Amino acid sequence: MSAQIEAFLDPASSTYSYVVYEADGGQCAIVDPVLDYDGAAGRTGTAQADKIIAFVRAHRLQVQWLLETHAHADHLSAAPYLRRELGGKIAIGESISKVQSVFKALFNLEPEFCVDGSQFDHLFAPNESFMIGNLMATALHVPGHTPADMAYLIDGEQILVGDTLFMPDVGTARCDFPGGNAQQLFKSIQKLLAFPASVKLYVCHDYPPEGRASQCQTTVGEQRKSNIHVHDGIDEAAFVEMRTTRDAGLGMPTLLLPAIQVNVRAGNMPAPEDNGVVYLKIPLNKL
Repeated sequence: MSAQIEAFLDPASSTYSYVVYEADGGQCAIVDPVLDYDGAAGRTGTAQADKIIAFVRAHRLQVQWLLETHAHADHLSAAPYLRRELGGKIAIGESISKVQSVFKALFNLEPEFCVDGSQFDHLFAPNESFMIGNLMATALHVPGHTPADMAYLIDGEQILVGDTLFMPDVGTARCDFPGGNAQQLFKSIQKLLAFPASVKLYVCHDYPPEGRASQCQTTVGEQRKSNIHVHDGIDEAAFVEMRTTRDAGLGMPTLLLPAIQVNVRAGNMPAPEDNGVVYLKIPLNKL
C-alpha cells in the first residue's frame, strides 16, 4: 500500500504540516507541526496541533516520528507538545549543530545550551534510511535555505521537500539567513528534480498569487517544466543571481526572533526564570 499523506494548513504562517502513514491503525510520522503564537500578546496555543491530534486518534495511529525539515523561522514547533500527547521521537538533520552555534551567539543563550543537537531525540545523517511502520523513508540533506535542511523521501514515490521548493508559480526559498547559500540551494533542488517526473513533492509553505487557492502538492515533472525560478534551462549562475537579488529586497519573517530561539531547542521553551515566567529575547540592532 502506498503512503497516505494528510496535510494541515496553518493560515497564520502559510505552513503545511503533514501526517504520513500507511493505513489506519498503523504507525505514522508528523512533519513540521505548528504551535500557535500570538506575537502581540506573547501567548502560545495548540489549536493547530490539536487538529493533528484529532486526526491521529481518529485513525488510530501510533506516532513513531516527529520530523522537522529544519529550524523554522516563521513558526514555533509544536513537536514537544505532540510528543507529550502522542509519543514519538523528535528528529532533524545532524547539521542543526551549525544553526545552533550561530544562534547561540546571536541570542547569547545560556552557557549550558549545547550546540550538538542533543535537544533532539534523533539526528539524521545524509541519506539515512528509516522506517515509518512498513514505509521505507530516507532523509535527504538539502542545504541552502539553511545548512540543516532535510527532505524526506517516502517509499521512493513522495518527498516532503521542506523549504527548498515552493509551488511552481511561487518558486524557491530564500537563502539570506545565517548559513544560507544560493549555490547550495541550487544543487539541493537539482538533487530533488533528478527523481522521476511522477514523484510527488509536498511543500512546507505556499504563498499563492491572487486568484489561486493554497496548494501543497506538485510533482518533479511540474517543477522542471514550470517553476518560475528553476525550470529546465535555468543554470546555476542565473539562479544564484536571481536568488541573491530577490533576497536583498525581502524583509525578515515576522516570527523569526521568537521562532528560531525556540526551534533550535527542538521546540522547547527556555527554562523559566526565578519568577516562574518563560522569557524570549529580542536582540536589538543585530539583524
